Amino acid sequence: MAILGIELSDAGVLAAAVHGEGYRLFPTVKGGETAAPWAGFACHEGAGIIYGPAAEDAWFTTPRRVTSGFLARLTHDPVSLNLPGKVPSHSELAFHFLGEFIERVIAGTGKAEGVVLAVPGAYLRDVATEEERIGLLLGIAVELRLPLAAIIDLACAGLSDPSAPAINPALPVLVIDVNLHTAEISLLAAADQRLARRAFVEVPHAGMAELLKYLNAAMGNRFLRHTTFDILADGRIEQMFYRQTKLFVQGGATEFRYQVNTDQRAYEMPAKHEQLVADSQAFVRQIESVLQPFVRAQSVGSDACTVVLTDRAAAVPGLEARLRADGFLRVVRLTPGAAARGAARLAARSQVPGDISTVAVETSLRLSDLHRGGAAPWRIHVHKGKSSGAAVPTHIVIAGTGHPIGDNGTFTIGTAAAGPDLVLPGNFDAESDGAVSLVRDGGRLWLKEPGAGAAQATLTAIESGDRVSVHGAGGAGELLFIHCVAAGGSARGHE
Repeated sequence: MAILGIELSDAGVLAAAVHGEGYRLFPTVKGGETAAPWAGFACHEGAGIIYGPAAEDAWFTTPRRVTSGFLARLTHDPVSLNLPGKVPSHSELAFHFLGEFIERVIAGTGKAEGVVLAVPGAYLRDVATEEERIGLLLGIAVELRLPLAAIIDLACAGLSDPSAPAINPALPVLVIDVNLHTAEISLLAAADQRLARRAFVEVPHAGMAELLKYLNAAMGNRFLRHTTFDILADGRIEQMFYRQTKLFVQGGATEFRYQVNTDQRAYEMPAKHEQLVADSQAFVRQIESVLQPFVRAQSVGSDACTVVLTDRAAAVPGLEARLRADGFLRVVRLTPGAAARGAARLAARSQVPGDISTVAVETSLRLSDLHRGGAAPWRIHVHKGKSSGAAVPTHIVIAGTGHPIGDNGTFTIGTAAAGPDLVLPGNFDAESDGAVSLVRDGGRLWLKEPGAGAAQATLTAIESGDRVSVHGAGGAGELLFIHCVAAGGSARGHE
């Protein structure tokens, strides 16, 4: 019997199960080996409705018979779908979509013992929305006979993924996700040994469907100029071209070659990732225009937080670069299926209640579920001071003694074997090679965290009043950063 986690993003639903000591994603294509996300599409075909990738493959060929967005909205309102008779509601399509998806997953796992659903943040936006959407979701679970153990916010589930990058809980965490028709930004902060959702905002009309449709048209225009062939001449060709655009965007390759074959001849066009970045600027600005006032309203500094991109958000061309240009220096990515694995992890320790109305709805995760460096020999935690925008530190206090920080370049603090600028006290193993690196740049002091490669260096701004806990090399200590002022009112020189 399987213990499952299901990532309920309509940009791509995925399932993961506990597998020995780890977790694995399940393929939804019969005989397939890779986990293919099921995008939230439905298509009226013949006497019935088809769902997932098969429906997405009809988006450009028969657009009036294809609908999407029903998983995100999940209401009793009818969908916009051109079919005879009574038009089904969003919740009806969601029921049948999930039923077919779960049937494919169960075929590869056997009967489920426990299931946790990771749901979009918009489900838990406010009390009224949560009551409606979670209520409908519980009803769907009963009809599908799912042994539901819990429901968790998708951002929290993604951070619970055992393979997620290291996250420092002392800093606020911004999670950016891109669904099919909206983007979501969640702010999480530590409280009572948990990382809890503190604020949430949606970016309407900034979904993967809108982005891919726009990029497909832009690349189609280039294809017309390059080959004189118009992909709009045939819906089937436009659909084939769309599949290539989606592969290009999600694959992240620097170069791609579009190919269109007709009965008369074959057409080709080389494309570069820089073109996708240029075409995506308006889309990226949509997210940026909501993100900037959101972080200001929440008093979150761009250089004092961690931005986590889901795999869908990370695929948006130019988004990560734009975030770094805006001053967000700590940007990390989740891998595909992160929320499904995180949900499966929660399912493994959760009991299925006898009354489904008592199923827990989580908007936080335990700090112990965060990956904070694991078994790394050196672990560093930054504890930000209460005063944002404090002065640049001039000294470090260790074990009651102040030490000046160098004026320029890199200043290291570590064991004697590492040859640092400042040697840690004797409770650390002097023969162990480890150090904390500080960098002065642009008039500021930055902490360079260990384990970050040169190309992906993680820098955290350090201000007066901040504390840094250091664990490793057989010892533990705390560094307090202060700003000393000389007798004339100016900062002391560095002796």
